Amino acid sequence: MTTGARDRATGPTTGTEPEATREWADLPERAARMVELLRRNAARTEQDRRIAEENIVALEEAGLFGMTIPERFGGHQASIRTLVEVSSELGRGCGSTAWITSLTNISGWLISLYPERTQREVYEANPRARACSALPPQGTSEAADGGQIISGRWGFVSGCLHAGWALLGTPVTGTSGEQPDQGLALVPMEQLTIEDTWQVTGMCGTGSNTLVANGVFVPAHRILSLTKARRGEYPTEFKNEALYRAAFVPTLALSLAGPLLGLARGGLELVLASVAKGRGISHTFYQEAREAPATQTQLAEAAQLIDTAALHLMRAADDVDKWAVSGRCMPVPDRARVRMDIATLVRRSREAVDILLSVQGARSFADGNPLQRIWRDLGTGSRHAMLNPAIATEIYGRSLLGIEEQITPLI
Repeated sequence: MTTGARDRATGPTTGTEPEATREWADLPERAARMVELLRRNAARTEQDRRIAEENIVALEEAGLFGMTIPERFGGHQASIRTLVEVSSELGRGCGSTAWITSLTNISGWLISLYPERTQREVYEANPRARACSALPPQGTSEAADGGQIISGRWGFVSGCLHAGWALLGTPVTGTSGEQPDQGLALVPMEQLTIEDTWQVTGMCGTGSNTLVANGVFVPAHRILSLTKARRGEYPTEFKNEALYRAAFVPTLALSLAGPLLGLARGGLELVLASVAKGRGISHTFYQEAREAPATQTQLAEAAQLIDTAALHLMRAADDVDKWAVSGRCMPVPDRARVRMDIATLVRRSREAVDILLSVQGARSFADGNPLQRIWRDLGTGSRHAMLNPAIATEIYGRSLLGIEEQITPLI
């Protein structure tokens, strides 16, 4: 399934497949070995509204929080394809755990775009440092000698309960009060407070609470220009590291997508196991649901929808990786197609889980049935603003028609 996606990927050819020779090629297998643990802890993770500590320890021991940390600091410096594969494996066991793992890693990728001085501040003191991020510029700032003083509230910060650093979107303010740029300020968590605001129906275990800053000074070398980043202009001095040349917005969007595919796959596995137990279909003569053509065709359709989602997702990840390896900025039409591929993943995954709910019937919604949690987690996670299928479709359509004026800078 995923191999086919690699064959279909387009973009610049490099003559090499970087994953084939890297030590991190087994990371998806490490993730797959954790699925049963995550399934056992999924209900507790949801009830506690934070990832079970046993999961965090296992992820750390498996090296799955260090996928995007540079090898210079002992990380894996893995590809975006690998990040997506790992999160989709983890999503089979627990959507919240997969979400936190992926977004923690993408925050590590963001830190690795900063100047070496900033990277050293984070990783030399603690090579296993974890971070969280909130990109929208929800705070305020004022110019200060050598940096910015920021204040404000940042909501929906996934991973903040397990992080030592936070990346916070903020306006960059000049000495005269002008705001020539938007930035991403890197701040130690001890300078922030966490407000418990994540009271939700799905992805409950992510603990995506609100961070609050009150007059926090951030030196200039810890503020990343988002305007430049969207153009692929990163201040890291290590220009030979392909991972840190990956296109900004497509990479961020892909980090959200892998867990959703994993949830759909987990739902299919759950229903297949349930049907295999031989339960019948109420109000019919079928003593075993597996014998019913309705069950067979619905399961086939759900599986095909999930395969379609996977093919689009892996094509998008491969495209981002190949352009990064080439050393060239990913063109806007290709970036727009990544957004569309992810939108396809969202639509097909939702459709598949809806079919699976119908196969199991009303018992899918019993409190003790994991399928209803999968449905809620997928429904919540797939509503992230960057994954909006309607917006992605408009972006892609404009690109296909050569309309330069777009509806968002996040392409």
